Amino acid sequence: MHIAILTLVFSLPGCGSLKEKRHRMGGLHARFGNTPSIAVCESGERDRHDASEWTFVIVGMSKREVESQCSQIEEKLERMVDARVMNVEKEFI
Repeated sequence: MHIAILTLVFSLPGCGSLKEKRHRMGGLHARFGNTPSIAVCESGERDRHDASEWTFVIVGMSKREVESQCSQIEEKLERMVDARVMNVEKEFI
C-alpha cells in the first residue's frame, strides 16, 4: 500500500467573500471525495477570502498508481478552479 499527501495552496485575487470563494473553488470535495482512493479537505486558509489550501490523501497499490493520480488531480485543478496555484507539496508515506 502506498500513500501520498498532496497539498495545494491557491490564490484567489479579487475574491470578496467566503461565498464567492466557495463558488470559485467549484466544489472540490464533491468532485474528488467520491473517489474511493482519495480523501480531500480544505486544510488551511479557511477564513481568508483571497486564499485557500486543500489537502488530498491518495492511496494505491503501487507508487506509480499514486503518482499518476496526483498528476491527474493537479491537472484537473489547473483547468477547473478559478484560482492560481501558488504552491504544491507532495509527500509519500
